[in-house]
Amino acid sequence: MTANEDQEMELEALRSIYEGDDCFKELSPVSFQFRIGDLDDSKSFLLEVSWPESYPETAPHISLDAFFNNRIFLETKQYILSKLSEQVEANLGTAMMYTLFEWAKENQETLMENHQPVTSAVTLISNSDVMNNSTSVSKKKEKKEQLTKAQKRKLIGRTDNKGELPRGWNWVDVIKHLSKTGGKDED
Repeated sequence: MTANEDQEMELEALRSIYEGDDCFKELSPVSFQFRIGDLDDSKSFLLEVSWPESYPETAPHISLDAFFNNRIFLETKQYILSKLSEQVEANLGTAMMYTLFEWAKENQETLMENHQPVTSAVTLISNSDVMNNSTSVSKKKEKKEQLTKAQKRKLIGRTDNKGELPRGWNWVDVIKHLSKTGGKDED
């Protein structure tokens, strides 16, 4: 079998295995994206894989350069890529995409064990900063956590099983109303 025939067979297998799976995306017949973890999981990452002409005899190109991964530190990316390249070496000469994707899913915790979301890195403060300037530290702690668009959409759509918004969702309006009417007790 030629490399092209191997690639076509593997491509058909991947299409049938991951049909309807939103983690898998075929960018072209030789280029794919596979998300490891759920969209809202801070330890999820996106693998981009492309096949050179002589794949599977030569290793596929694996990248973590997707924008989805912009919150992952370089050291973590390098660790993931080194572990994946070990798997590639072990499977060289065979169709390995399914094996790689499933191995990455099974080992997600290990691959991302040193991962701290980049957003939390902003709030990390050393002890010397606390000693030198305690007022600036308290200002940093008061800063509200920024929500992503997806998180805001989730908050907006939160209703209980009866389709009602949770208690207190309109308290600002109640307070505004009471300030206009006086809200005084009547004897």
